[in-house]
Amino acid sequence: MPLPGRWLSSLIVRAAGSTVLFDCGEGTQLALREASWGLSDIDYICISHFHADHVSGLVGILLMLANAGRKEKITILGPAGLERVVEGQRLIAPILPYDVNCCELRAGDSFEAGAFKGTCAAGIHGVPCLAYRLDLPRGRRFLPEKATALGVPVAYWKALQSGQMVAHKGQIIKPDEVLGRPRQGLAVAYVTDTRPTENIADLVQSVDVLICEATLPPEEEQRAVETGHMTFAEAAHLAKNARVHELWLTHFSPAVSEPEAYLSKATAVFPRTRIGKDGMHTSLRFRRE
Repeated sequence: MPLPGRWLSSLIVRAAGSTVLFDCGEGTQLALREASWGLSDIDYICISHFHADHVSGLVGILLMLANAGRKEKITILGPAGLERVVEGQRLIAPILPYDVNCCELRAGDSFEAGAFKGTCAAGIHGVPCLAYRLDLPRGRRFLPEKATALGVPVAYWKALQSGQMVAHKGQIIKPDEVLGRPRQGLAVAYVTDTRPTENIADLVQSVDVLICEATLPPEEEQRAVETGHMTFAEAAHLAKNARVHELWLTHFSPAVSEPEAYLSKATAVFPRTRIGKDGMHTSLRFRRE
């Protein structure tokens, strides 16, 4: 439940003109305003599952987008049953100035969200639940010296860099002939309301930032098993086993009024762990070569 000074879990990821919102419990639009994040450019909403603290703010988001003058389609993704949940919330928002596209996902499905490539895995939580990963691919470096050596005019360079073949003076030039080796992109994962599983560890492998639930303190592992959640230590072990770069913990039980008190239980396993806070943000950049 939301607490004074602590909103419900939600995440925004933005790059290359694409904005994806993960989960939207009650009051999410206010949390976004507090963090000075605009709402009008949200193009995709990914829902992990249909418990109220993750989806009850959806209708507020849809109405605020309408009030902001949005005309472009918005796509909502989530587990089986998504369309029925969205239809239910839209009983109090039946008329919107834009189309709403619902896309129900199964574990292992891939999807595109603007500039991002998305994938998902099943969680264990008593109701259908999905963990998500977003990848931002990085293009291969264009090698102008190779293009020049092949006699390719500058006018064709952009097409080759975007992966298209070009024809010049009876010769077909392929992108591989003028592009460098593949380069590592960026990746973010969002995992909440689930037990740690091998499938989720595979999903989040080597991501730059893993945003993961830590609902309960380490001494309550049995309760975590019973309720389909993770402890601080379990989230840290997931990050360690998946070799992620950084771990942000979130989705704390109301009984965990001071998550910082348990941070050492996570950093003992995975040192690069941070406690998630309202408005917390970072900028990720491609690695220098």
